[in-house]
Amino acid sequence: QVQLVESGGGLVQPGGSLRLSCAASGTNLDSYAINWFRQAPGKEREGVSCLNPRDGSTYYLDSVKGRFAISRDNAKNTVYLQMNNLKPEDTAVYYCSASIPISAEGMCVMTPLGFWGQGTQVIVSS
Repeated sequence: QVQLVESGGGLVQPGGSLRLSCAASGTNLDSYAINWFRQAPGKEREGVSCLNPRDGSTYYLDSVKGRFAISRDNAKNTVYLQMNNLKPEDTAVYYCSASIPISAEGMCVMTPLGFWGQGTQVIVSS
């Protein structure tokens, strides 16, 4: 049984940093693309970042480019989302998912199909 567990969320002031983790069990993440989605209160879920392990391609939502970075630690079977210079509009529940790796035009393609974690809350507020 595949399980994804997110951690690392919390309350942070604007301009601060957090590192979210997505730890997998029951499968090797080497076979999957890892996606980070987020959903803010009253808003639709949006794709934040994606990493395709087959070709190393990534994707970032325009509003997080230059501030967020996705990475993986194969030894720990964990994927990370480093979030720097956080803004109040980054406040949301962040979810990781594992999906079939797909790339197009050199970028990882995000898909909601696959295994999901339970989410971790990120609040950016002074």
